[in-house]
Amino acid sequence: MQLFINTYGTYVHVKDEMFEIRVPVEGETKEYRKHHFSAKKVTNILMPKSAALSTDAVILALKHNVDIVFVDFDGQPLGRVWHSKLGSTTRIRKAQLEASMGQEGLKWIIDWVGTKIENQIELISDLKKHRQSMREYLDTRLAQIKNMHVSLCQIKSQSVKEVADTIRGLEGTSGRLYFEVLSSSLPEIYRFNGRSSRPAKDPFNAFLNYAYGILYGKIEKCLIIAGLDPYLGFMHRDDYNQLSMVFDFIEPYRIYCDTLVFRLFSAKKVNKSHTDAITQGFSLNKNGKELLVNAFNNYFDTDTIRYRGRNQTRSNAIQMDAHAFANALLKSDARDVLEIKTETI
Repeated sequence: MQLFINTYGTYVHVKDEMFEIRVPVEGETKEYRKHHFSAKKVTNILMPKSAALSTDAVILALKHNVDIVFVDFDGQPLGRVWHSKLGSTTRIRKAQLEASMGQEGLKWIIDWVGTKIENQIELISDLKKHRQSMREYLDTRLAQIKNMHVSLCQIKSQSVKEVADTIRGLEGTSGRLYFEVLSSSLPEIYRFNGRSSRPAKDPFNAFLNYAYGILYGKIEKCLIIAGLDPYLGFMHRDDYNQLSMVFDFIEPYRIYCDTLVFRLFSAKKVNKSHTDAITQGFSLNKNGKELLVNAFNNYFDTDTIRYRGRNQTRSNAIQMDAHAFANALLKSDARDVLEIKTETI
């Protein structure tokens, strides 16, 4: 399970080798509600501002590979406490670096971005089933997005660098059309004018940004566990402290956040009490974060999907994909070594 600390003054510490969460009671002085969680069942702890944890809690988390993530007001990860062991062979990182500079990196980027667009197409196709009055409009947008996908799959080059702008252009156009469809499919009071972040210009984007922020932290952890370098990307720039591989690898899984947030709004579970107006935008307040995080945890860690012949949670599916990616890099690296030896002989 994922613990989300969402109340000012909450204190996380250890009692009887369990995490004890002390939550202050509103209107009372020095009164707390106490909750206990087994370290064996906790996968990560999200810590926003105005909460505290003890060193004993940090040590217990390290012993049980529990990820402690410090998050900003909009869910963006600011930092994490994680054990210092790599937990895998450095060959994976070496192979990742090699792949980033050639055709293999391009193949992965086209696959990830292509899957993202395919997911967008599938979601819009599902919308058609219950929106007969919008059928002509949705068919037009579907055709346009499918054209973006065809163009993406036809890209040929020796490296990502040579065609990165083309890929970003196709991805951006597809995304603009896709979010236009999502907005048009919502009740009128929830509609929005395209994607916006930091700050979100509307409640829908505020929810979506926070969901993406949680997902960024989850993706980074999956990559680390699989032995991959979250900073060594194939398409996103290698800027200082930029989690480039997280931004590359996350693309096929954004659909999970899109679907989750769209369902919350289309089911009218979101109201004015869940967001606050800030300078030039909106942000989630305590009620909004509680609504989203509970739905997020259920969607990713309780609900299951059919994946590779088995019922898996979405979190497990992402982790499996990260391991599969790492293994594919190792196999490619092994082939390269064999070819070099053959040529040398």
